[in-house]
Amino acid sequence: MRSKKAPGVAVMQLLWMQAAVKIEEEEEAAAAAAAAAADMEILAMKSKETVLKFLCIALLIVPIITTGKEHGPGVVTVVVPEGSDPVLPCSPTTKENLEEKLFDWKKVGPNKQEVFFYDGGTHYNNGHQGQHEHFSGRVFHFSDQLRFGNASIIIRNAQITDSGDYICVFPRLQPAEETFNVKLLVEQVFKEKLEVLGAALKPYIWIVNITEDRAMLRCEVRGASPKPKVEWRDSDGNILHAEEPQVSRRGERYDITLLTTVTRTNINLFYCVATQEGISHKIDAEIYVPYCAAAPKPDITVLGATESGVQLKCHVGGVHPKPKLQWKDSDGNVLSAEDPVVSERGGRYNVTLCTIVTPTKTNCFHCVVEQEGSYQVIDQEINLSENLFKHTYSKVTAEGLLIGMFLGAFIVSVVVAVLMATGKLKISSDEGSQRNANGSLNGEVNSPQSNGQNLESKVLMEGQG
Repeated sequence: MRSKKAPGVAVMQLLWMQAAVKIEEEEEAAAAAAAAAADMEILAMKSKETVLKFLCIALLIVPIITTGKEHGPGVVTVVVPEGSDPVLPCSPTTKENLEEKLFDWKKVGPNKQEVFFYDGGTHYNNGHQGQHEHFSGRVFHFSDQLRFGNASIIIRNAQITDSGDYICVFPRLQPAEETFNVKLLVEQVFKEKLEVLGAALKPYIWIVNITEDRAMLRCEVRGASPKPKVEWRDSDGNILHAEEPQVSRRGERYDITLLTTVTRTNINLFYCVATQEGISHKIDAEIYVPYCAAAPKPDITVLGATESGVQLKCHVGGVHPKPKLQWKDSDGNVLSAEDPVVSERGGRYNVTLCTIVTPTKTNCFHCVVEQEGSYQVIDQEINLSENLFKHTYSKVTAEGLLIGMFLGAFIVSVVVAVLMATGKLKISSDEGSQRNANGSLNGEVNSPQSNGQNLESKVLMEGQG
């Protein structure tokens, strides 16, 4: 007999089955929701990537457009320096996908030139013929931006000859053809191009003359070809007034000299600039002008008497340009002196010059300071007392006597030592010794004084009998 299940057990099994089905349905729904969310995230990421790409190209184009100047309806001017990579913007008003479309870039003017051609994936850079040789290998489009309606092109290494008017044409665009105009201006960039034959070398500049508030400057440019333009400029780049340039020619090369007179500025920096437009070469040299500090009267100091005379010191400090010091007598004769001691700080010079003088008719001596370029001559004199020179003589005389006495005693000592060494000189005290002995035998006691008085020395020379 079959056993029957209790009704409660059957109900419980049914409830468990219904719960399992519900849980499975909820899990499927959750999985579907998660999949949908992932799809939305992927879509959002793709949309974000698309927006970023669009922004990139927009940022590439917009600055050029906004900085351009209009030269008529729809004309945009792009200004770039020579050697840069300008982008010429172009996009149809429909903003449609251009991947399967046709657009054509041309340079217009007296001589039309084919710049770039695109037709459904075919263009000058992948086999299409007809591009002008001037643009060959230098012009490119933005293939990843075609689907956003961007037909802009970039020209690599822009040259002065690239300047001109360009058109971007969509001949098959519906409902009608569209043409866009762009004006490109490539500005000449001047820089040092010393590798170019004939390029001017760095100018030679120096100060010809200088005073307290003015300076004449000279600039020389040598051996340049083609003929350079030479200018003096201040630190702000302003062109300074100058004399007529002095030009000499040797074959195809030019030597140019340019003089100018400048006054004080905030920083006193000036530039000589040589420009050769034909080869885009520019080179300059700078000079700092430390305007004159007039030399004060020099300080003269008597250092004292020496064996040779009286020593004098002349000093001048804080002077520009570098001064030249000389000692002179009252007749203007230049006196012999030691090498000057020179120090410099911040373009200002300190100079000291020493000399030794002997008596003259006047005993008047001058320290003369000259400043090259400023034509300043400053003179300071000193009158020396006769007593200074007498002190020198007395000192020399006393020292001479002492030295003479010392030398005399030294020579006598040497002669005596030599004679004694050779046996030609003997000193005898025999008689004095005998007398002292006799005195002692007689009971006499001699005092040291009497001994000294009785002591006799006999000098016996060989050859005497």
